Amino acid sequence: MISCLRRAGVEVTERHESVWEGQEHKFGAGLGSAVRLAAAEARLRRRFESDSDSQFDAVLVGYPGHLDLGAARRIARGRPVVFNPLVSLRDTLVDDRRRFRPGSPAARLLHAVDRRAFGAADLVVADTAAQAEFFVNLGARRVDVCFVGAEERIFQPGWNPQDEFTALFVGKLIPLHGLDTVLAAARLVPELRFRIVGSGQLGGLLEVRPRNVEHVPWVAYERLPDELRSASCALGVFGTSAKAQRVIPNKVFQALACGAPVVTADTPAARELLRDGESALLVPPGNAESLADALRRLAADRTLADSLSAGGLAAYRTQASEDALGLRWRSLIQSLL
Repeated sequence: MISCLRRAGVEVTERHESVWEGQEHKFGAGLGSAVRLAAAEARLRRRFESDSDSQFDAVLVGYPGHLDLGAARRIARGRPVVFNPLVSLRDTLVDDRRRFRPGSPAARLLHAVDRRAFGAADLVVADTAAQAEFFVNLGARRVDVCFVGAEERIFQPGWNPQDEFTALFVGKLIPLHGLDTVLAAARLVPELRFRIVGSGQLGGLLEVRPRNVEHVPWVAYERLPDELRSASCALGVFGTSAKAQRVIPNKVFQALACGAPVVTADTPAARELLRDGESALLVPPGNAESLADALRRLAADRTLADSLSAGGLAAYRTQASEDALGLRWRSLIQSLL
């Protein structure tokens, strides 16, 4: 968001206090996480107060700043407050990551935090139209849509796959991404190689992974473009949850920006950006057989792979590049002034 705005000629001053850097799992539960969060909020409020006389047109609160809206409204002093949450806390921690039980006190508290945050913003910016509808139901007064995109200082074109066909999966190993579907597909196509980069709560599934699946716990962020450019294709998300139908994950934008062919679930969110057979291969969510068939097809047809590479990069450049998103962000903020 910041990179896009600056590219569009907007002056952005960032106020950030670290909470999760150095922690393996973001959105951590427990006393330690609560203490880290409270300390960071206190530091952020002090910095906001020191900026009370600064000249600015609007205050933007980014992901996942649900607890920052109170301080943002105070520092705004009547100027517009824009919230770019990307997620609902309850949806993420209860329905997706299953840290808390539905109906538990923690789940109810998270729902209350969501509603207070979404209702406090003058504008909530969702990453897909499918997500926007969900945010309206959480109390947002006005919602507009702007894709996530990718950091182009890092993710640049240059797709040049290695000789052996390799399907690359990158991401946190959480239910949203559908790791079980990926592993089931891998068992159906033992002749194809899979490379999984990531860790998380479903990591135990990899302890009995097929022989054609290589697992790397993580790589440095700056190395992700090399992984994407050398892979035969990049895998998106294949989970069947309601959230999985509403999101286009960062890794899909990153793969498109690098020119890697994308295979991902056919969802309402994905169809906002991608066309099956033109800019990606779209398969039914949670369907390992369809995913395996798509990978066989891609492995056997380099012309198709080249076409998807070009089509995906074109879709990215016209709809989700930093230039395109910068203009979109600027117009959204100007509409409030």
